[in-house]
Amino acid sequence: MSENRTTLEIIAPSIEDAIDEGLAKLGLSEEEVEIDILDEGTKGLFGLGSRQARVKLTVIASPQPEEVSPAEVTPVDSSQVSDGDEDQVLLVARETVSDLLQKMKVKAEVVAYYGEPDDDRSRAPVCVDIKGQDLSILIGRKAETLDALQFITKLIIGKELEQSVPLSIDVEGYRKRRERQIRQLAQRMADQVASTGRSQSLEPMPPNERRLVHIELRNNPLVTTESTGEGHRRKVVVYPKD
Repeated sequence: MSENRTTLEIIAPSIEDAIDEGLAKLGLSEEEVEIDILDEGTKGLFGLGSRQARVKLTVIASPQPEEVSPAEVTPVDSSQVSDGDEDQVLLVARETVSDLLQKMKVKAEVVAYYGEPDDDRSRAPVCVDIKGQDLSILIGRKAETLDALQFITKLIIGKELEQSVPLSIDVEGYRKRRERQIRQLAQRMADQVASTGRSQSLEPMPPNERRLVHIELRNNPLVTTESTGEGHRRKVVVYPKD
């Protein structure tokens, strides 16, 4: 393996934001990089003395042709594992979320299943749906609570299974509805840019939503996208192609 590997340091309001932003910039999945947390950051008191998180992402070198491919040794790839292994991954995910909800004194039904990968290079993510009555407390302002629950769950599952697992947690279909809105917005903006020939800026979005815009428009022959800005004000700009 080559000693010189591509690395990227990202500073963001939280560790998860920094990781998502770095993956979006590299165009890779979490399984294709090594993640080092250089600074966890602090929120400070009443916003004073706060410090942003800092992480380093190192691209994992691709294996040589004669080596075993990652898909053949990764138990969370539903197309490559036995039923027993697959059930174990989903079981750990479901029980982890259920335990966290119990500690939060939230009554809900938890279902875990495999979702669709983003592309042929990505592994199928583990999706966890939380269903019940009056679960808005689990979403929070701009999904901050839901994102925190997902991040904590991902850490626990990773430690339990001794590897990183692609994970998405949804509450009463919130993420699916939001994803549909983001994709529709991206297409509307692309149409405007294509018809007027002028760039358009979307509202500031978290890394996962900006990534949706990039994915939705990446094959559009008339426009291209770029993330600009810093921190919570970071947004996607849609440009016309020359």
